[in-house]
Amino acid sequence: MIATIQYNSKKLQIDLSKPLDISIPLRASTNNVNAWYLDQPKIEPVKDGEWVASVADGADVNFNNIWFNPHAHGTHTECVGHITKKVHSINQQLKQFFYLAEVITVAPEKKGKDFVISKKQLQFALGNKKRDAVVIRTIPNTIEKLSQHYSHTNPPYLLSEAAIYLRDKGVKHLLIDLPSVDKEQDNGELLAHNAFWNTAGRTRMDATITEFIFVPNTVLDGTYFLNLQIAPFENDATPSKPVLYNILD
Repeated sequence: MIATIQYNSKKLQIDLSKPLDISIPLRASTNNVNAWYLDQPKIEPVKDGEWVASVADGADVNFNNIWFNPHAHGTHTECVGHITKKVHSINQQLKQFFYLAEVITVAPEKKGKDFVISKKQLQFALGNKKRDAVVIRTIPNTIEKLSQHYSHTNPPYLLSEAAIYLRDKGVKHLLIDLPSVDKEQDNGELLAHNAFWNTAGRTRMDATITEFIFVPNTVLDGTYFLNLQIAPFENDATPSKPVLYNILD
């Protein structure tokens, strides 16, 4: 199905028949993606004495409890409330869900003992393009990202200069295939988070960061129409399902 959409004074033709899901599903398994030193997520039927809420065990319905952490166990979208004393809910801050997005591929650079994404790399990848959202795929980009355990591995991260560059370029929504835009152990500085949300100035309440995405290699770099779907959690972060759509010429 082809839809014609008016977006920022431009008419775009979007192919809605071929959604490109770039989220990582949550599974009750040790093979679920994981970070921040937590155990695997759990999905278990409710139990009341000998009664188990599972059709396979004789119940009329499947009725499961789910234990997980949005930051640690899969694709999630967060607002500035992730790093502020005052409670801010992603469900209250994110009110629009469709954006023009640019998918870029970056090979993190060696810096000391770390691998980082720099301002120079983003400048090269984005050029003079103006986008509401930027989707960063890092390489190597293997299927292992769907089950990687990141705790104590010091994954690549975004330098604060890179976050400032995106902020100053007007990017409102940053999506990345890493567990965090910041260094795993940084003494709580969270430089990239603070820079992107501009917490030292006029805080960008409507800006979001989405982490733990997975962009298959079949999705080429370029411009897409993004549907940033979230679950309506009154929390700083929520599980999310970002979906890309091809824009037709």
